[in-house]
Amino acid sequence: MTIKTVSTDQLITEVITGIEDVKGENITILDLREIENTVCDYFVICDGTSNTQVSAISGSIQKKVSKALKDKPWHVEGEPNAEWILIDYVNVVVHVFQKQVREFYNLEGLWGDAKITNIENAY
Repeated sequence: MTIKTVSTDQLITEVITGIEDVKGENITILDLREIENTVCDYFVICDGTSNTQVSAISGSIQKKVSKALKDKPWHVEGEPNAEWILIDYVNVVVHVFQKQVREFYNLEGLWGDAKITNIENAY
């Protein structure tokens, strides 16, 4: 029996595609591997303009990852109010925010020691 392992790069690529498919904005990757005692290797952060769009982004990410990589999140939080949905794929944690909520919590500032990569929107 062979077990298919999903690479972190493949996972991040599918997450970003899922975000872009429903026009999520301000996609940022935080590489946390050089920081001690972190809960994961990467954060992928993006925002949407409403709770409807935040829900759509979350659904799109999960559908893309499931279809392409046959992987499901370990845990999902925040779907009922859709101001901040967290999708935990263990090594990669995705944060989908409404814009004002993202600005308030400022994860990029909290994790200022992380290597930050901003993804240009394709549209």
